[in-house]
Amino acid sequence: MPTRLTRYILAEIMKIFVVALFALTILILLIVVGRTLLREGLGPLAIVKIFPFVLPIALQFAFPATALFAVSCVYGRMAGDGEVATVKASGISPLKILQPAMIFAFLLSPVSVYMSDLAVSWGRPGVNRVVMLSIEDIVYRKMRSQHSYTDDGFSIHVRNVSGKCLEYPTVTIHSGGEPMKLQAREGRLTLDAENETLLLELTDSQWDRGGSIKGLSPGRTEVPIPLSRTLRTPEQDNRPPRELPLRLIEVERLRQDARSHAAIGQLAAHTGFSILTSRPDAIIGQSGQSMVSQLEMSRRRLTKLRIEPWRRWAEGFSCFFFVLIGAPLAMIGRTSDYWTTFGRCFLPTLLMYYPLFILGLNQAKDATIPPYGVWLGNIALGAIGVILINRVRRY
Repeated sequence: MPTRLTRYILAEIMKIFVVALFALTILILLIVVGRTLLREGLGPLAIVKIFPFVLPIALQFAFPATALFAVSCVYGRMAGDGEVATVKASGISPLKILQPAMIFAFLLSPVSVYMSDLAVSWGRPGVNRVVMLSIEDIVYRKMRSQHSYTDDGFSIHVRNVSGKCLEYPTVTIHSGGEPMKLQAREGRLTLDAENETLLLELTDSQWDRGGSIKGLSPGRTEVPIPLSRTLRTPEQDNRPPRELPLRLIEVERLRQDARSHAAIGQLAAHTGFSILTSRPDAIIGQSGQSMVSQLEMSRRRLTKLRIEPWRRWAEGFSCFFFVLIGAPLAMIGRTSDYWTTFGRCFLPTLLMYYPLFILGLNQAKDATIPPYGVWLGNIALGAIGVILINRVRRY
């Protein structure tokens, strides 16, 4: 009987979970792609290319919510229809009734961790790559509709766009120092993907850098515009920890630890040499401050590298802790209304878990608590879940 009961409950959970996961994933995909479409102005082909990269991002957020929804619906209906009371009357412990949900959530959690890892190390860079390759089409589309385009490093304003020809373009390039302003009779843009630049070909142009340097360039002039996005994967020691796959974080943590020790040794040598040569002012001089700044940045990155694996596992195992609260709470609620049951389970969980998770993450980044402090939200849910399970067991 218990084995048949376990199979029955698991089958009910999986049916609702698969349908809810499909619906919520599609919704998140539409929201994420729609937001990217509105922000970047992607064309139809780019939207198709971007979908595979957005999928792990969507699943990363969909897994905890759909797991909680499926479990709360099944156990709420079973309690509301009297199935739980019938099973208990036959001598089966309530803990046995909850066991399928716990097994399901525990097996789902590592999958959620993998999706989170895939989203940050493959999904988001892939989205940026698709946008990068579509930048020429994006710029032309926006200029046809708005007669202007603005990016982090440059802006273009035109009188009109005829095919690929920009009529009377005004281009401002922010490349450090004074911005350069160029005006021309006409222009044309092409993407140089290899060098990650937009090539702007101007005809009969004049340029002005801050009013102090001006010039005229009759005929055709080619101006490279560096892009803020990049096709190349940055070197590992330059990538933020949140963009590294889990399999590389430990290796990079050891390298960053070595860099921090080297920075400490360099600062100590600089301080000792300054004292030895009777130049104490050099300790707080430009070179000394630069070393201190470098050491602080190295330590901050090392802290983030230590936190990142704990953060991803905590986010992934939120599936298990959501279910740990949702299943007994749904049995206590005893209602067959899916949305009422889900609301009772989801809102308290949401309002408790994420503030505690963010609090633990911020405190860990400030080195106030150890890296595993990001599990603060999970631990709180676990404690409440144990209390609720004990209540169900006595019920």
